[in-house]
Amino acid sequence: MRIGELASRTGVSVRSLRYYEDQGLLTSSRSASGQRHYREEEVERVAFIQRLYAAGLSSRTIADLLPCVDAPSEENSDAALERMARERDRLSEHITDLVRTRDTLDMLMSVARKHREGLRPAVAE
Repeated sequence: MRIGELASRTGVSVRSLRYYEDQGLLTSSRSASGQRHYREEEVERVAFIQRLYAAGLSSRTIADLLPCVDAPSEENSDAALERMARERDRLSEHITDLVRTRDTLDMLMSVARKHREGLRPAVAE
């Protein structure tokens, strides 16, 4: 199938599919005129790549995980699980930082509200 059909079937833009190919996540063959042609299996591969992106993984990390799909083995599975665990740890650290940042903002908002209360004009007696 050509790139437009793959894009249509997967809901992914042609631009994204080209990017996936540039990053080594997707492969195609080329016609004599240079048009990309994809196998039927690439539909599921694109869906899998999309799930990995939705999990917050970068294209580099996804490329590290694909040997588990392309050449299933205990070694590749272990490597993929280890890589995903490192990404999960990274995300957990980021979440902790975001919570800390949110809490700091909450404190600043509280101080600003108290300051705002002090700006109200005195009521005449």
